Amino acid sequence: MSKKLRFGLPKGSLQEATIEKMAKAGYNIQVSSRSYLPYVDDEEMEIRLIRAQEISRYVEHGYLDCGITGHDWIIENGSKVHEVGEFLFSKVSRKPARWVLCVPENSPVKTVQDLEGKRIATEVVNLTKKYLKKHGVKAEVEFSWGATEVKAHELVDAIVEVTETGSSLRANKLRIVDELLSSTPRLIANVEAWKNSWKRKKIETMALLLKGALDAESKVGLKMNIARDHLDALLKSLPALRNPTISQLSQAGWVAVETIIDTHVVRELIPQLKAAGAEGIIEYPLNKIVY
Repeated sequence: MSKKLRFGLPKGSLQEATIEKMAKAGYNIQVSSRSYLPYVDDEEMEIRLIRAQEISRYVEHGYLDCGITGHDWIIENGSKVHEVGEFLFSKVSRKPARWVLCVPENSPVKTVQDLEGKRIATEVVNLTKKYLKKHGVKAEVEFSWGATEVKAHELVDAIVEVTETGSSLRANKLRIVDELLSSTPRLIANVEAWKNSWKRKKIETMALLLKGALDAESKVGLKMNIARDHLDALLKSLPALRNPTISQLSQAGWVAVETIIDTHVVRELIPQLKAAGAEGIIEYPLNKIVY
């Protein structure tokens, strides 16, 4: 039998973002609406499409060798898994997801202590109970199957909900009282699978390529030509050009300069390069950066 690595792809809010990042890492995944077994162009991998809330449990119990899920669900499930790496991507932004305690804007509740004897709805029941215990507050915590924001106005006194930008909470006229947990996606592995040399190498390779793809998203490459007489002045005046590669051109007295810089400084930098004597300036996107 050929060796296989069973990988858990998070179904739901992280699904499209994960598929996109995996593609940049070199793993092309196709999901069919008729099957929970997605295709991947790697014969040594098998992918299972499973809700992010459940992946850490299936990794812990060995049904999956590894998977991507949120730190929040690892904590909520109390799963004993090996954390391979943290990856800052999501369906909306590169910001961490935050689980927050919320109440209606006109609620008298100001702190968690004001919820003594009250009722809270949330999907992360265990996390919420631990938070209340930490603050010495006794309140009823009920599981919410969805539409949690709506319940805050009629059915419960408060909710614990996940947010990235806070726009949904504001739209539902909710006010944040406190933050329980900040969460980012994690690549996790089964403890026994991590001890297996072949599986560990396969997982480490995936982590390396995935990190390289994510690191490349905030960078671009720049190439330009400049007269050697102007080179020192260019490098001194533009500290953004860190550790550039300098190559001799066939034209006497000219060199090629190549470097990688942060995307957000390009629009200010290119006019300065032009003014400093650079010619043939080329900006190009990067697929991976492996340090």
